[in-house]
Amino acid sequence: MPTPNLTHPLSGIYTASVTPLTAAGAPDLAAWPALLGFFAQRGAHGALLLGTTGEGTSFSAAERVDIFKAAAAARPEEFRLLAGTGTPSLSETIALNQAAYDLGFEATVVLPPYFVRNASEDGLFDWYSKVIEESVPGGRWLLGYHIPAVSGVPLPLSLLQRLHAAYPTRFAGLKDSTGDLASAAAYAEGLPGCAVLVGNDKLMTSGLQAGAAGAITALANLRCAELRAVYEGFLWNTETSTHQATLDAARAAMDAMPPAPAYLKAMLHTQHRMPLWPVRSPLRDFVPEQTTAASAALQLLPA
Repeated sequence: MPTPNLTHPLSGIYTASVTPLTAAGAPDLAAWPALLGFFAQRGAHGALLLGTTGEGTSFSAAERVDIFKAAAAARPEEFRLLAGTGTPSLSETIALNQAAYDLGFEATVVLPPYFVRNASEDGLFDWYSKVIEESVPGGRWLLGYHIPAVSGVPLPLSLLQRLHAAYPTRFAGLKDSTGDLASAAAYAEGLPGCAVLVGNDKLMTSGLQAGAAGAITALANLRCAELRAVYEGFLWNTETSTHQATLDAARAAMDAMPPAPAYLKAMLHTQHRMPLWPVRSPLRDFVPEQTTAASAALQLLPA
């Protein structure tokens, strides 16, 4: 069984952050200091901005850059920032990467060009190679974003192995959002020296046991503390089953009430007194009845 790569610069617990919006639906740039501080205080090593949970593909390139700037200015000390930058456009993805790295982001998490669902492995290798060569500076990293149920374009292990061989100091590994332990284990075994970050809280313990370097999850918006406790427990060989059981139950509660961005924004408001940020179309905000039901389910879990 692979040894978890917990010494990798990107190992740790990351919140797949929601994106604060004003009532009019514009990015709420003033909200980032409080939100990032909340994540840091509850144990996150960092946050991924504008991933799936952050509704990343619903924002223009200019809006994304504005959000990156606001978060970079608000980041807590020793808190890592990852940017969701993948688009079907090669040039736009490169430009977004450059903007994030110029602002000091540690890494980008890059979807494949998801509209081209019949792209060959060689074509994907060429695409990612251009992104890395033209936008990833020394001392910074690119992570692939493997979420085929949403993107429609998987990232096969053989592709990632080629990228790591070609760019060992700039290609870091991937976020595996399949929610499948066998998938995470295969990536961890096949990509020694890389960071495999699981995307489902239910895989926190088993993923580390299978060789993962940590997690980037939506539920971390609410449950950073339990995720960090499992991570630290694995480091120090202490008991974490109670924390994992809480994560399992909380994840099941969230998954039962999609979409995750609307659920998390409603729960951040009701449970942690954050502003009630809306979501962007085509997502829909929770109605009061949904919020009440979601809050009642959380009352059964530890605070």
